[in-house]
Amino acid sequence: MSHLAVARLNNPYTQRMRPSAPSLLSSGLLTDVGRQRSVNQDAGLILDLPRGGLFAVADGMGGHAAGELAANLALDTLSSSFLNGNGSAPERLAEAVQEANLAVLRSAVGEYVGMGTTLVAMVIDRAAALIAHVGDSRAYLLRDRQLHRLTEDHSWVAEQVRLGHLTEEEARNHQWRSVVSNALGGEERVRLELYGLQVRRGDRLLLCSDGLSGVIEEADLYRILASQPNPDNAVRQLIDRSNDEGGPDNITAIVVDIEQSGTLPRYALPGRQAEGPLYVDMLISSRRGTSPLTYLALVLVYFTLMGLVLYPQQRTPIAVIGLGLLGVLMVGNRVVTQRRASTSDLPDLPVYRPEPQDTPDANATSERASTQTSIRPATAPRGLRD
Repeated sequence: MSHLAVARLNNPYTQRMRPSAPSLLSSGLLTDVGRQRSVNQDAGLILDLPRGGLFAVADGMGGHAAGELAANLALDTLSSSFLNGNGSAPERLAEAVQEANLAVLRSAVGEYVGMGTTLVAMVIDRAAALIAHVGDSRAYLLRDRQLHRLTEDHSWVAEQVRLGHLTEEEARNHQWRSVVSNALGGEERVRLELYGLQVRRGDRLLLCSDGLSGVIEEADLYRILASQPNPDNAVRQLIDRSNDEGGPDNITAIVVDIEQSGTLPRYALPGRQAEGPLYVDMLISSRRGTSPLTYLALVLVYFTLMGLVLYPQQRTPIAVIGLGLLGVLMVGNRVVTQRRASTSDLPDLPVYRPEPQDTPDANATSERASTQTSIRPATAPRGLRD
């Protein structure tokens, strides 16, 4: 049975613990106000699902009360919309992000005008990981002693890095590093990136706000993720490390360990979007496009029926041949779908690969504690954090 736990945490190191889909994965969530903020406007979510879980981090913006409201409202709406949605998991996730966007936008009145939030959300569905993101909260994958960044920031400095105008180090320290170019609550139709990959036993995934990824180096992310076998210890170490660097912002981290991956679902995994974030309706319509094999199957059915009408004396061989060819097409369509699912894979290069002498590996450790729970109360007006 699916279960959602919500916790308002005043103590920055308080968590509620419980198993998360114990036979499939284990997870840990921790959020902290940081060293230089008085209010925590981050939120984190872990929701158990029968075949995996829903995980999300939101980084609110728009002032103290507004940022906290935006982040928590987004995650409340995301979870309820996903659970009550229709269609395949990728479609439900995209539509849930759109509903979260509308909830934030419609609540941005009076003292809350201008509020918004980033969002990175992940659904584990058997052997599939589906990741949707808006803004500069990130998702990472630790696999085979290599750290892969699975999301591209929607921010001004990230765009300058992609254009070659800034280095990663320059972006980390730039005065405009907090300017986001995309957030929930900005307009009625949200733009997001939706990406899927096949996960396997031993994978470790990280979702985090920029209070973590924008403060510590990816080499440090790798070392902590690879050396801490327990997800709870991993998130605590990550947040401690960010606070050691001054803790300039709220910090939230979710670590998910894949214990058993199962089989791939029937739907094709969404591939990377070369054009960047797209509107949800465009994503859904592109996924629902009809396969050429489907058209061929319709033509085959048409000619089979015509043959049965025109040549009733040959009804049996026509039916046998038609049904046989239709079965071949159905199997072929299934194979193509599975192939598309398995080819939605990792970025070409990992963002961090250790030297041979520096390879602690949490994935090789047999003990992984269970964990977790919480929706938790981060910060910025649309485009610029305070």
